Order: sequence, then C-alpha cells, then structure tokens
Amino acid sequence: VTGHLDDCTCDVETIDAFNNYKLFPRLNELLERDYFRYYKVNLKKPCPFWDDNSHCGMRDCAVQPCPSDEVPDGIRSGSYKYSEGANHRAEECEEAKRLGAVDDSLSSETRRAVLQWTEHDDSSDSFCEADDISSPEAEYVDLLLNPERYTGYKGPDAWKIWNSIYEENCFKPQNVKRPLASGRGESLIYLTKWVSGVCVEKRAFYRLISGLHASINIHLSARYLLQDTWLEKRWGPNVTEFQQRFDEVLTRGEGPRRLKNLYFLYLIELRALSKVLPFFERPGFQLYTGNESQDAEMKHLLLEVLHLARSFPLHFDENSFFAGNKNEAAKLKEEFRLHFKNISKIMDCVGCFKCRLWGKLQTQGLGTALKILFSENLIEKIPESGPSYGFQLTRQEIVALFNAFGR
Repeated sequence: VTGHLDDCTCDVETIDAFNNYKLFPRLNELLERDYFRYYKVNLKKPCPFWDDNSHCGMRDCAVQPCPSDEVPDGIRSGSYKYSEGANHRAEECEEAKRLGAVDDSLSSETRRAVLQWTEHDDSSDSFCEADDISSPEAEYVDLLLNPERYTGYKGPDAWKIWNSIYEENCFKPQNVKRPLASGRGESLIYLTKWVSGVCVEKRAFYRLISGLHASINIHLSARYLLQDTWLEKRWGPNVTEFQQRFDEVLTRGEGPRRLKNLYFLYLIELRALSKVLPFFERPGFQLYTGNESQDAEMKHLLLEVLHLARSFPLHFDENSFFAGNKNEAAKLKEEFRLHFKNISKIMDCVGCFKCRLWGKLQTQGLGTALKILFSENLIEKIPESGPSYGFQLTRQEIVALFNAFGR
C-alpha cells in the first residue's frame, strides 16, 4: 500500500516514517505503565440485539482467575514492573486456562492501587462515568497479560457481528445488498461502489469502521495460533491468513482499500490526540496511581507523545466535517453518535471474551477520539486551573483512547 490517501492531504509513506521512527516507540513505552495497562470492563453484559447462546465458539473460554502463586512477580512486587520473567510466568498461566480465557488476576497491591484510582476519579470533577464502571460485574483486566491475538473465534458467529455493523450501522443505503459472508475473503464490493458517491461525513464513518476491522484482522494474523497441543501452544505471523484478508487478487481489489482505511483511522485518532493536548497540559491534571515520582514521569511521557502528535505535518482537516447547513450538521452529528453507540453495544454480542475485551476497548477508544474532535470549542475554553466542566475525560476513556491508538 503506497501513495495518497483519499479525503486527506497525506500519503502512506509519511505516516509510516512518522509512526515507526518517532511516535510508536514512545507510545509503546507509555502503554506499559500502570495507569494504561489496567482497563475496567464488564465482559458479562448480555447481547442486546439477539438471543445468543454461543458464548465462545471454542473450548474453555470462561474467565477463570489464575491461582495467586502464578501471578507474575512483576505485578506482585511494589513497583509493578513487567519483567521478562513475569512475561514467561504469564504465558504459563495462560496455557493452563486455554485459548480465549481472559486472565483477570491482579495482585492484592494492584487491587488496592486500583481502588485508590477510583476514589481519586470520584473526588475529582469526573462526571461522565461510563456505565460499565459502576456495574458490580465490571472488573479490571491487565492488558499486558491479555494480548490481542487469534483465539480460534471465527465462522458464522464472528461474521454475524461484522455483518450487523456494516449492514445496520454504516449509513448504507437500503437498496444496497450484501449477503452474509462466512468466508474469510469476502468482498465488500457492493459497499465500496456507493462509498465514493456519499457525503464526506458518511464516507468517513464507513472508512473508520473498515479501518477498525482491518486493524483487528491484522493483529489476529500477526499473532495467530500456529501450534496447539497440550505440550505447546505457539503464536506467530500467519502470512496465508493475512493474504486472504488483504491480498489485492484474493479480495478482488478490496484488500488495499481496507489497509488504506486503517491509515485513515490512524489519522483521525492522531488528530484527536493533537487536539486534546490542552486538557492534559493543565498543571492540575495528573495520571494518578499514588506514586508521585512515577506519576510525574508518566505525565511527562504522555505530554511528549501528545506534542509529537501535534508536530505531524499533514494532519487530517476535520473542518470539512459538518461544515454545511447548521441544522443538517447537527442532525448528522447526532446520527454519527447513535450509529457509533450502537456499534459499541454490538461488541457485547462477541462470543470470545478476549475478542470482546479488545473490541470494546478499541470502539471506546475511537468513540473518545470522535468526542474530542466534536468538542474542539469546549477544549479551547478549558481553564488552566480548576475543574473542566465543559469537557471531561474519565480514566476509562483515557486508557481506551491511548490503547486503541496503540493498536
């Protein structure tokens, strides 16, 4: 995939160079810090759209905590560092629970720290709390112990999810039909034909969802279960799987478009990071974990990442969004919000819990990016000190935003 991206002033090569050599190394360092590795999620919410008894189309997908003596030493220690030895122990623990189970083990020290974070959020001006946070079934999950990878979840159940997203939530005209596809190399030709003819906002919405789909498929292909025996489980790149999803010939020309939509998604989330800098720059804002020196160091690293994001020379120009008639723009904005809210609800229908975890995190991250882009006027008015009543991000939204961009 090379060259110019539609609806942008940017090209693939500029993004590759900027991301790979400047931004990603710093971002990756940030995502390994305590504040960003623990994500609170409710994986037990029922599917709101259809009766689904197919919870996990694979064996042993239930969430079972590891025995406490198998929790990595790096987490049990006071510094919560993620060492190579801890990583090895985590993999052994995961082997015991099979493929799709979510490792929800946290050390007692980490649980105490997590309670402190919640109290800190409650005592601040954080007033747009996500529903999941207050649910008694919501639990903190260590994202480093639960990497996004292929778990065996595929077939009709997985395609039901994506068909529902594309068919009902991507502003698709009623006269465009696309049959349910159970094969991996399915074609979105019908959808692509109308994409070029719709307004820039609706086209952008479709491209964001396509980019999210591409991102998830790339991770599943890159960390694919290559060997699964009781003696050994081994994950690694599966080139054949990648080609079936993205090769130009095998996908009848769709693969490169999907990959370009991934770059488009990257630009949108990068733009959101550059816009939200004033919110994080305030002296009173802290990434609270209770350790003052680590918190200060973490905020310094966060601001470094955000300043890098702002320095990108060819940002997406969101001023082309909703630039027409004010009433029409307001109506379209509300449609955007409702469509996206629906997509986030569909993630509760994903059968594999690990897939559900990463699906929910990435949709919340993209939703947070859209919230930022639609709140530019409010962000500009944020006072340097005191509460930010006009615009606010919860810890949940912050963790989702940066981890989704990291994906």
